Amino acid sequence: MSHEHILSAFDRDLEGVQALLMKMGGMVETSITEAAQALQERDDDLAEKVRAGDRAIDELEVRINEDCARLIALRAPAARDLRIVLSVMKIAASLERSGDFAKNMAKRARVLGQMSAVPGAGGSLRRMSKTVTEMLSHALDAFIQRDADLAEDVRNRDREVDQMYNALFREFLTHMMEDPRNITACMHLHFIAKNIERMGDHATAIAEQVIYLVTGELPEESRPKAESVTTIGVEGS
Repeated sequence: MSHEHILSAFDRDLEGVQALLMKMGGMVETSITEAAQALQERDDDLAEKVRAGDRAIDELEVRINEDCARLIALRAPAARDLRIVLSVMKIAASLERSGDFAKNMAKRARVLGQMSAVPGAGGSLRRMSKTVTEMLSHALDAFIQRDADLAEDVRNRDREVDQMYNALFREFLTHMMEDPRNITACMHLHFIAKNIERMGDHATAIAEQVIYLVTGELPEESRPKAESVTTIGVEGS
């Protein structure tokens, strides 16, 4: 097989795995949007759809990793091509984790549907989710376009998400202090807010991976972060 044929085969394989990554990204964006909608509208059916749909996201990550491993084994990419393949795997991992957080949101949305609504919480969390979804979409666009400037814009928006989280934490704390009957619901809402904030971190990690892909180096400066108002932990998947 000629050198040109090997290159074209690698390019085809790489295009295929990147297409799967974009599909996975779209699925995660939809999950985040629908989980936030289910929370605000107290829609149990939509929450269940998000929860059940997480399996497809997990399966797609497995397929991407398998395809990347096969591509490395068969094509033996060097230098920048190898960096692209490794970036795809890392981005897929961030997407899978974000999908887990969306699933967790949906689970809590179903629980919260059985409680009295906390005024304004659903709308605030939906706006925060929209910001994170935009960050994720732009980070994936930056990957496809190999646009380090767009990726840096995503990094800078992480502070915005942190500020929204801090404001929500204070809001939930106020509700709990004003009426102890709000404590259980507000704790669930806090964990949802923290899940969304973590998804912002994963979108930022994808952006940083794009910067590494384009420049060959990870950003030297720490990502912009707002000062946290709490050290309360967050559940995993």
